[in-house]
Amino acid sequence: MSADRKQQILEAATKSFSLFGYKATTMDQVAKLANVGKGTIYNFFKNKEELFDEIIHTLITEMKNAADEALDPSLPFHKNVHRGLYKILEFRMKHQLTIKLFQEAKEMGTPAVTDVIGKVEDAIIKYVKEKVTLAIERGEIRECDPELTSFVMLKLYIALIFDWEQRHEPLEKEKIALLFEQYIMKGLSTR
Repeated sequence: MSADRKQQILEAATKSFSLFGYKATTMDQVAKLANVGKGTIYNFFKNKEELFDEIIHTLITEMKNAADEALDPSLPFHKNVHRGLYKILEFRMKHQLTIKLFQEAKEMGTPAVTDVIGKVEDAIIKYVKEKVTLAIERGEIRECDPELTSFVMLKLYIALIFDWEQRHEPLEKEKIALLFEQYIMKGLSTR
């Protein structure tokens, strides 16, 4: 029963954060949406920050799972890293909570939200770093700084998916894969 109640609270809080953002969400709103007394929430979470952290932890896990499902062991590293990163960013674009959080961070600069966005980005970089490290060990790519390489890969994807679209037609998934291969895997040199 208490596990169901906790899940009910988490779902209500996710809905509230998605609709109103972090700053505007109150424990009273969460209690109302969950159809529980405010005191019930405090049986599971000591404050709004702890509740928010658990939701973000779940979000990061779901994002990683989505990326893992996109991977195909029969494909080379560069195709899998494209599939994984694209799935992560696609997840981010479609998940209402992340959309609201990025909007809040950009418009209001709420410190708790800015910190969470950093945590999400760090989790993505850590995930990609594991894949880069494995690719180095397998000899699929040359020796490099896995963390820095993961950072560059993520930022390139963000630029091609989000930033480019602000002033240009959106790029097709296949075009992004080709650009990623050209800029990251092959480089621009003709020699």
